[in-house]
Amino acid sequence: MPGNQADIGVIGMAVMGKNLALNIESHGYTVSVFNRTSAKTKSFVENHEDKNLVPSFKLTDFVNSLKAPRKIIIMIKAGKPVDNILNQLASLLDKGDVIIDGGNANFHDTIRRSANLTKDGIYFLGMGVSGGEQGALHGPSLMPGGQEKAYEMVKPILTKIAAKAHDGTPCVTYVGPNGAGHYVKMIHNGIEYGDEELIDETYNLLRNIVGFNVDQLSKIFAKWNQGELDSYLIKITADILSRKDDLSSDQSVPIVDMILDEGENKGTGRWSSEDAMAIGAPQSLITESVFARFISMMKNQRMHAAQVLPGPEKKDQVKPDKDVVEEACQALYFGKIMSYAQGFVQLEMASKTYKWHLKYGKLAQIWRAGCIIRAKFLQKITDAFAKKPNLQNLLMDSYFAGIAKKYQKSARKIVALATLDGIPVPCLSAAVSYYDSFRAKVLPANLLQAQRDYFGAHTYHRIDRPGTFHYTWYKEE
Repeated sequence: MPGNQADIGVIGMAVMGKNLALNIESHGYTVSVFNRTSAKTKSFVENHEDKNLVPSFKLTDFVNSLKAPRKIIIMIKAGKPVDNILNQLASLLDKGDVIIDGGNANFHDTIRRSANLTKDGIYFLGMGVSGGEQGALHGPSLMPGGQEKAYEMVKPILTKIAAKAHDGTPCVTYVGPNGAGHYVKMIHNGIEYGDEELIDETYNLLRNIVGFNVDQLSKIFAKWNQGELDSYLIKITADILSRKDDLSSDQSVPIVDMILDEGENKGTGRWSSEDAMAIGAPQSLITESVFARFISMMKNQRMHAAQVLPGPEKKDQVKPDKDVVEEACQALYFGKIMSYAQGFVQLEMASKTYKWHLKYGKLAQIWRAGCIIRAKFLQKITDAFAKKPNLQNLLMDSYFAGIAKKYQKSARKIVALATLDGIPVPCLSAAVSYYDSFRAKVLPANLLQAQRDYFGAHTYHRIDRPGTFHYTWYKEE
């Protein structure tokens, strides 16, 4: 095989790596492919003999098959496997070569890896890739972070393979230095957690309080997808609720009813909550969505608790009125706005903490297509930051403030309805609480500061004069 043949290389022949390689090849590039297990590489290339794919079965041959400066995308399991392959590549590459980690890496790892490779003169991009296996094949949303010069080197390829928004704009942009790309993907996934839980709570309420069956709910979500809730997650929810179990003898059983109610996670939502804690970002809704998954995994305990812990008495329950479907729709949109508001506040705080200088409007812009949270209203976020690039909270934009004002009544009614009926709505509740906390002129943190000063002499600030004060809570005997 002649050297310097391929335009770019992909390491990792699992579904995402294979589909990304095919996506790149379909845009006129020759792609070198490598997997630690040679059989996977061989099988992939044999199944696509008509494609411009260059198989390599040794890492040295893979590196030698690439044009200089070499461009390599790694699509392997996050963690130690990435460190292992980077250590091997570092000894084989030349200064000026580019490595792109397209996995779901922790941004702290990306910062460390970037610093280490920079010492060897090797460029490193940590790139968030969203859209799942179909996105990887047909056009994902891409969030590359690292050296800007490295991004410019691979920009022509990334621009071609990225999803295109309704206005034709590629869903890729340079995010910022070192770990910025993976951080933004982490926030994307946190918002995704929040979106999913908000939808799930709404489904649960409409089914178990109002009494809609699954087929009716499928039609409701499909209708919602024609309006302001138009989004990928609403669309697939309508589709999921229309599907019947394919393993049961009774083909009328909804597949959703046969799926165990244990919500798993791969860590990115939890990471976003962990960093929110670290930098002081009020990310309550997304964190509640993580906790909702955690408690769902306590299935055995929940089954036992259901037998011994009573819910509200029937006389305490409130019957929904005929407008409940529209109110649920408005409450869901209200919750969605609070989730995104929290996510972008965290991005703003992280940008200052890590000195990334993020461009928030561009981030909303690249989420308009390709990714899991793609939604019609992301254009509204793009517009908001176009009007005011330093917007500190989406709720300070006229559109989002107007929606919050208009829909808050529905959100409150839905939360009250669920609470009085004993249906958990942690994210919808968090949305209302966040809104009320953010708009509050005075919060009870004054009493909190008094408590802290009382037991720990932590001091407090006054409303009438500057400085730090300590009250004499204990009188000398």
